[in-house]
This record gives sequence, structure tokens and C-alpha cells, in this order.
Amino acid sequence: MNRSIRIASLFSLLLILVLIANLSWIQTFREDDLAQNPLNGRAFLEMKSTPRGQISAGGQILAQSNQDANELYQREYVTEPEAFGPVVGYLSDIYGAAGLESGLNSVLNGTDSSLFTSQWLDVISGKTTHGANVELTLDPAVQEVAYEQLSQSDYEGAVVALRPSTGEVLAMASSPSYDPNQIVNPDTAESAWEEYTSDEGAPLLNHATQESLPPGSIFKIITSAAALENGYSTDSTVTAASEVTLPGTTTTLTNYGGQTCDGGGTTTLLTAFQYSCNTAFVETGIDVGADAMRAAAEDFGVGQSYDLGLDNVPGDLGEIPDDAALGQSSIGQRDVEMTVLQAAVMAGTVSNGGVRMEPYLVSRVTGQDLSELSSHKPESAGGIEPEIAEQLTELMKASERHTSGYAGVEIASKTGTAEHGDENTPPHTWYVAFNNDVAVAVLVKDGGGFGTTATGGKVAAPIGRAVLQAAGGF
Repeated sequence: MNRSIRIASLFSLLLILVLIANLSWIQTFREDDLAQNPLNGRAFLEMKSTPRGQISAGGQILAQSNQDANELYQREYVTEPEAFGPVVGYLSDIYGAAGLESGLNSVLNGTDSSLFTSQWLDVISGKTTHGANVELTLDPAVQEVAYEQLSQSDYEGAVVALRPSTGEVLAMASSPSYDPNQIVNPDTAESAWEEYTSDEGAPLLNHATQESLPPGSIFKIITSAAALENGYSTDSTVTAASEVTLPGTTTTLTNYGGQTCDGGGTTTLLTAFQYSCNTAFVETGIDVGADAMRAAAEDFGVGQSYDLGLDNVPGDLGEIPDDAALGQSSIGQRDVEMTVLQAAVMAGTVSNGGVRMEPYLVSRVTGQDLSELSSHKPESAGGIEPEIAEQLTELMKASERHTSGYAGVEIASKTGTAEHGDENTPPHTWYVAFNNDVAVAVLVKDGGGFGTTATGGKVAAPIGRAVLQAAGGF
């Protein structure tokens, strides 16, 4: 055989082998990424030809499919679409899918492997194949209160309420929000998309799970846990000085307003927590060390994401190269970041006697005849010792008495005012609280219109108490 022909033949064979290998790789390992991707045109058309399952909460339909003149199923968002939008998401012909519509796509369109038996029975019985229905843990009344508390004041931020004993999410509100119907409707999709994507408040972002920000003083719950796990008690002596100098630097950190804590000198950990004295927690955090702080944060779920059917970021303590960085981190500043969901889980862990439960949004999945196909079983994700949780509860009740004047309700809470940007940038304000097997976390970004004088007690706490009350917390 001519040498040139032989080389060309071998090269062609090599190309064929590469093509076969590539196709095998795609078919075997990338099927979910490509064939099942909601942006895949063919799969999307097939999906639109099948009745998609409903999404509901508390007996109210949040999302359903209706057949149009072309016999394709179009998605409609029925109940309070802006209140539920960042959780439910959207399914658009143009812009694909987001939220639970994306995360639970295979369940809703009926292709999930867990639905094989029910789909097979539909086929042999001659029924039209349907997607499965998803019932959420959200309480519509609590969700509405949470969203209205944010939106009526044009706040940017989020609220999460959950049941500490099980992990079920009762409310997850994000503001600013959006109407998914506007993205789904072909007549309004383009203009709505341009409006939402150009909004500086990022309405298409779920601010409860997809945004991680400095938590400020609510992080003192974790610093306190680290201290209590390493020899401290609520009566341990800590500094009450108005300011401290970070080790190895000339930088000073002060208490709010430059005040001393309980008159100056020294005080107890209980009093320092009650009045949220920065200086005490800077020194305490440095004393227990970075390893203890990281371990405590991990116990509360910082750095962990959850299988909710929604994108959620893990949060982080960031780099802690020295004691100066550790002191700043101990009061929830520097590189420390948490999501509102993680803040709610943190409060829920204390409420639940130290047991951290996996948060979840899907209560159960049902077939087209509404028969139950699967239900969620609560799962523990770790946590802290019961005696530590008991002492933290004592600290948080003292904090609530100081913040609210104690109106006779046994709420346990902690506020946070997180600095970011320069000294002229309004702080992020936080509030976490629990009572009666309900835990809540609130974030209002950039001071909520109160400027640099904004505090967690002034801005975020009233929202948290309203949501807590709506959920049966008191």
C-alpha cells in the first residue's frame, strides 16, 4: 500500500476512534448536563409537550401548566407570584429555568429515576404521562408576612423562618423580587428580563440562599459557642473596656458608640453578650483560637450547602492568618460571610437543644392522582452539645430583653450590625431569634434607608418578631 494512503488511513481511523470516545463520554457521563439541561431545545420541546407537575404550598397552587392552542403546556404562577418567585423560579421558552423549576426539573417533568414505577404504571394503564407534583413546606401566611415586611419598606434583603425540630422551611422571602409570569409570557418576557437584569437590587437572585454577607454580631453566637466549649461559662470574666488594640497592629476596635460595657473594667460573658460588647468577643475569640472558632462555625453549618432544590452558597470564615484577623472575625467582620438560610439554621440549632437539622423545602411528591410517591424524612446534620445550647439560649434571652425591653415573651435572639465598604456606607442589619419551635433570620442590606445609624435592633428585629409571631413563635 502506498505510504501516503496508509498514513491517511491511520489518521482517519484515529479520528474515528476519537469521535467514538467523545460520543461515548457524552452519552455516559454528560447526559444530565446536556440532554436534560432545560436550555436544550429538543429536550425543552419534549418537556413542553408533557403536562408538568404542580408546585404547591399549604394547599395553594403556586405553579401549574396550561395547554395552549399549539397543544404545548405553558407555565402559570398562580398565588402571590412575587412573594414566592425567588423560591419557585420560572420556566421560560426564552430564558430557561430557575429556582425550584430548575432544581426539581426532572421530578416536575416526570423523567426522574425515582418516578420510574409510577410512570410505567401510567403507560401500561393507558394514562397520559404527567410530571409529578411537588408540595413545599412553606406556610403561605408566614411567607406573605415575611415578604410584605421587606417589600412594603422597599428593603433589600431576605427572611428565612424554619421549624428547628425538623428543618422544614416555613418562609423564604427575598426582596426585591420579580413576577415569573412576566418572564414566561412571550409578550412581556424581553422587556421584563431587561428590567430585572438591569436592576441593581438583583431581583432574580434569591437573597436568602445565593448571597453570602458579613453577619456582624449575630456571629457572636458562634464565638460564644467556641468559648463555652473551651472552658468558659456564662459567668466567665471578660473585658468591659470601650476599645481594644488588635495584636501586632495599631488598629483599635470599639464597642458600639464607643461605650464601655457595664461600666468598664471587667464583666461577665452573659453581660457582654447581652450588650453585644465587641471588645469582649475580640479578646475571647483570640483566647480560644482559630481552630476552635472554625470548629464551632462548622458545627453550625457555616461552609456547608444544602440539597434544597435551590442554589445555595456555603458561607465562609475566610483566611485567618493572625490574631488580629481572628479578633475581627470573632465579631463577624473581616472575611466572615453567612447566608440568611445559614443564620436561621444557626438559631434553629440552639433552639433544638444543639441538634442541627438539615433544612428542606420539599415536603412530599405526589402523582397525577395526588397519591404520595415520596415524602421527606427529617435528618440531623450535626450540631453542638445540649449544655452548650442551653447556655446560648440563656445568653440570647438576655440579648432580647436588652433589645426589645422584654415584653413578657420568652424570645431568644441576637442582633447584628455588619460594617462593609467605608465609614460612610450604611451597614447590613441582621436579626436571628427563636421561640416555640420556630426560628427566624432577617437581613436588611445597606441600612434599609436609615443610613449609617442603622442597627439590627432598629431595622431587622421588628421584621423578625412579626414573622416569628405569624409562624406561631408567640
